Amino acid sequence: MNQNIRNIAIIAHVDHGKTTLVDKLLKEGGVYRANQHVEERAMDSMDLEKEKGITIKAKNTSVHWKDKIVNILDTPGHADFGGEVERALRMVDGVLLVIDAYDGPQAQTRFVLRKALAHGLKVVIVINKIDRDNADPAKMYDKVLELLMELNATEEQFDAPVVYGSGRDGYMMYHLGEEKKDMTPLFQTIIDHVPPPFAKPEDPFHMLVSNIDWSDYVGRIAVGKILGGVVKVGDPVFVLRHSDNKKIRAKITKIFEFTGLGQREVEQAHAGNIVGLSGFEDVDIGDTLDVRDDAHPLPFQQIDPPTLEMQFCVNDGPLVGQEGKLVTSRQLRERLMRELKQNVSIQIEDSDKAGIFNVKARGAMQVAVLVETMRREGFEMLVSRPTVIEKKGDNGERLEPYETVWIEVPDECVGAIMQNLANRKGRLTNMEKLAHSTMLEAVITTRGLIGMEIDVVNATSGRGVLSHLFKEYGPYAGEVLTRITGTLIATEAGETTSYALVMCQERGKLFVNPGEQVYEGMIVGENPRNEDIAINAVREKQLTNFRSQGSGVATGLTPASKLSLERSIEYIAADELVEVTPKNLRLRKRILNNGARQKASKASK
Repeated sequence: MNQNIRNIAIIAHVDHGKTTLVDKLLKEGGVYRANQHVEERAMDSMDLEKEKGITIKAKNTSVHWKDKIVNILDTPGHADFGGEVERALRMVDGVLLVIDAYDGPQAQTRFVLRKALAHGLKVVIVINKIDRDNADPAKMYDKVLELLMELNATEEQFDAPVVYGSGRDGYMMYHLGEEKKDMTPLFQTIIDHVPPPFAKPEDPFHMLVSNIDWSDYVGRIAVGKILGGVVKVGDPVFVLRHSDNKKIRAKITKIFEFTGLGQREVEQAHAGNIVGLSGFEDVDIGDTLDVRDDAHPLPFQQIDPPTLEMQFCVNDGPLVGQEGKLVTSRQLRERLMRELKQNVSIQIEDSDKAGIFNVKARGAMQVAVLVETMRREGFEMLVSRPTVIEKKGDNGERLEPYETVWIEVPDECVGAIMQNLANRKGRLTNMEKLAHSTMLEAVITTRGLIGMEIDVVNATSGRGVLSHLFKEYGPYAGEVLTRITGTLIATEAGETTSYALVMCQERGKLFVNPGEQVYEGMIVGENPRNEDIAINAVREKQLTNFRSQGSGVATGLTPASKLSLERSIEYIAADELVEVTPKNLRLRKRILNNGARQKASKASK
């Protein structure tokens, strides 16, 4: 065993302080120079991660403490990105389970902890944020022990060491009430309790690829933990493909070790360390690298299957190509296939129609992140509403995915949320009164869950918190009503005028302001009744000697409500699409022409 290395992953629910904790570990590990500018949440390197305040991709770094190397993997806490976590657990020997001292163990904590225990990893419990108001660290530690019992932890895993502290303020302690100094107790606990990586230094070199990095200079970089032997620059190796069981020769051109926030090139790497290797034409997650001619592929952890499916289509609207550079189906397909190589938890298939691709994923959030990333790269496309992936049962009956959902709401909003759950065919399984709020637990179909988060935010004025977790496939629940309103549809193309919009807003809520480009079939507002109304949003005022353009128009135009990308995807109905361009989001009907649309709806009836 390599005694100087420790490999750990940090797991927790969303917002329990994983990335902030890594900041402090990096600082204490001497990664920064004395005068260097220290970034907040340094591991969240993507723009989207910084904006949303969540981690999306699992990333690794390493800290040198005393004479030991601690390799740390920061993992996402959102259920939609569970595939990243499952992959990270392959590379480590222990996990830091971070628990908020006020919220306690939540949905996502349970999911990741179950995976970690199944891998036989050692757990170190970190009760974080003990400086919060109303924090109760001792009680939360008891709750973690209850959770470990529930998940059938072994006796060794149940005796997990615990440290208390605050990642933001940069201190940890072994027992409550000790002096608040620095992060030493946490480092010491990791060194004492997490075993060194199990590896065979005498064996020939072999490694399982757990992650893929990309560099413009050397191409694909395979990241993983070396399970045996030593690898040097210039070594010939075989790539055993996980997808088609082929064997390909390759030569190692560069070896990268992770140090702090960057990488450094080294001449050789030893068993037990987490490294990046380049020199491959093509390498994917789950492939095995080995120097032996007669090697066997290493077992690859199966990842939970996706439950939602969406369509990505080429933009065929009248305003195509005015704002984005990349609009053809070839460019769209290449970009989606590139995503497939870096992200194992999504699946992409060509559909039977040209220019339409089916994307299967864990949740709407995961797809929204992909769409937002592509939009920033200059793509234009259409995205459909998510539909669930159904299965056939043993007797041929229809099955659909069900999820467990936890909703924490203020006491006065409980009624509204229960009503919403009932409309979506949710079944309440537990209700618990907390200090300042009520926690509802329910089982609901994945279809019923689409768009529910927005409803919770609206009903509770932004104070409700919702988290969900896949439970099982169950019998089909019948019709679920998720949107009870209709839409206002533009009949003419052109630029919207205040004169027309003042009359349109009597029909409902508007999504467009004056001076915006609209086209026939575009959705410009919401109708409170469940029917679509065609309106003219570009009509101009007839001018005579007595009428001027501006008189009497400026009064009473309400500002338009703009939907975010995630909200738009969950808002649209089955016959509608979201047009995504680098500058705008527009909602539209699948069939733009009014007459053709009515014919189609009659035919379907």
